[in-house]
Order: sequence, then structure tokens, then C-alpha cells
Amino acid sequence: MSVAETITRRSARKAKGDGHLRRAEILEAAERIFVAEGYDGATIRKIADEVGVSSTALYMHFPDKSCILLEICQGTIGVLLERNREIAAKPLDPVVRVRMMLEAYMRWGLEHPNAYQLVYSAPRPVTAHPWPDDTVDLSTQCYESFSGVVREIAACGRLRTGTADSAAQAFWMSCHGVVALLTARPRFGWSDQDELIRVTLDALMNGLVID
Repeated sequence: MSVAETITRRSARKAKGDGHLRRAEILEAAERIFVAEGYDGATIRKIADEVGVSSTALYMHFPDKSCILLEICQGTIGVLLERNREIAAKPLDPVVRVRMMLEAYMRWGLEHPNAYQLVYSAPRPVTAHPWPDDTVDLSTQCYESFSGVVREIAACGRLRTGTADSAAQAFWMSCHGVVALLTARPRFGWSDQDELIRVTLDALMNGLVID
């Protein structure tokens, strides 16, 4: 790196007390870099440079990048889990609740494309700081909240085919495909997102559920 580049980089760093140490700013920058360069390609130095702080300042908030990824995933999955639990508890027909949960899942993924890729499309890294069991289990809790409502449909004899487990997994995997492709290939000539969500839900519900 040249002397001029070094001076430019240093001058780009934010002064102390300028709010640059906010965890949210670090998390947002890290999320972008994790998706663009992968977990291995995202270094603390790159994240610090993106935020405009020194690596030392960043270490005051996170001991390593695995802890940054952990906090991103905790916050993002927590939003989905809360939505699922709210819908699951509504006094509505289980078929209505399943459709609502699937739509909420797809819209949540499209609202948080970078975090979605980190949570559901990227392999979890092996780190020196293992993720707590309750955090590792958050995505499982999201699915189980959903699959419990599908079991209600099955218990009423309203599944056209498959078991409660295979139907729930087919629902979940199909919606994952929609979100994953829309976020990974944004320049493809996709139809309107709202229409894609509606058509996907119509196909799934009509194909697997007896009215």
C-alpha cells in the first residue's frame, strides 16, 4: 500500500465520539461483506475499514468475526420466530395460518436478503466460539412453530398427500427456493414479487390441502 493510500485510509476513519462504534453499524457492514466475500473472505480488517474504524476499535465490541455473524443471525431469526409464534397463536383455521406463515417467511427473507443468505443459504463456519445451543436452535424453533400448524391440518385429514412432516418440509423448501432465487439472481426477469408469492402459495395450498 502506498503512503498516499495509507494517509487516505487513516483520514477516512471516523473520529472518536462520532458514533462509529455503534454495534449496529458494525453489524450492517459485516453483513454486506459476509455475503459479498463469504465468511472466510470477510476479515476483521475489511469490516473495520468498511465502518471507518481501526481493527482495535472493532475488537472492543466483538472478539472475532464469528461473534459478529452470531449476532446478525440471532437478531434476524428472532424476528421470524416472533412472527411465526404470533400467527400460530391466532384463532384461525390452520390452513389460513399456514398460508400466513409461509407468506410471512418469504416476505421476511426478501426484506432481509443479506441476512437470509447468511442464515439459510451459507454453511455455518467452524469457529473458536461455538454458538450457544439456544441460538443454533432458533431456526429449528421457527420451523417447528410452522410444522405444528401443518400437523393440525393433517390431524383433520385435510392433506392430499404425504405426512405432516413431508408436507411441512415441502411447503418450507418451496418457499425457500423462491426467496433464495430472488435474492441470489436479482437481475433475472422475474415476475412481480407479490404475484410470485401469491402464485406460489396458491399452487402449494391447492396441491397439498383439501378445502
